[in-house]
Amino acid sequence: MTSGWSDRTSNGSDHRGPGKIAQLRAYWEALRTGDDPPRRDRVDPRGLAEALEHSFLIERIAPGIARFRIAGTAYNDLMGMDVRGMPLTCLFLGQSRDRLPLDLERVFRTPSILTLDLRAETTLMRSSLSARMQILPMLDQKGDATLAIGCVDLLGTIGRAPRRFEITQGTQEPLNSGAPVQDHSTPTPPPPRATPGVPHLRLVKV
Repeated sequence: MTSGWSDRTSNGSDHRGPGKIAQLRAYWEALRTGDDPPRRDRVDPRGLAEALEHSFLIERIAPGIARFRIAGTAYNDLMGMDVRGMPLTCLFLGQSRDRLPLDLERVFRTPSILTLDLRAETTLMRSSLSARMQILPMLDQKGDATLAIGCVDLLGTIGRAPRRFEITQGTQEPLNSGAPVQDHSTPTPPPPRATPGVPHLRLVKV
């Protein structure tokens, strides 16, 4: 999956426009065998076409913590730097950063598809920017659910970096009703209590 992914930061490129998530989702679905997530080694960047700059691959390194292994130029433009090796939470603000680990853990453990509606902070130098992000679970070479592929659709202009987001709404779609994908990593800690007044996920049964 490395070949074909750009390392450059495009310094203000226009990444606007919907449809990137739909392209990635269709490709991901085509790679699946049965109810399980697809394997990482089946991914060919050429299959992602125009969604490539908006796509990323993250790796679970601890319960609720995932870092970028690969990222398209859209994320470099959002942060104003190369995000490889950084935690996914670097894109988020305050309370949204606090709630994301629980949402991510469900992606790997259930496994499930996470969809987030996002809104960026605005200042004099940063105009309105909203987004939708989708994160889809994947299996590593051992068959464990330690990876996820994702994509973002942006609406607005990135402008001055960094641009970080708050989560305005989230949904989680379990892949199936059977047993979770086998995972040999550290057991998940008890989930934190929800913060009063902060909306959390609603489950969508498929």
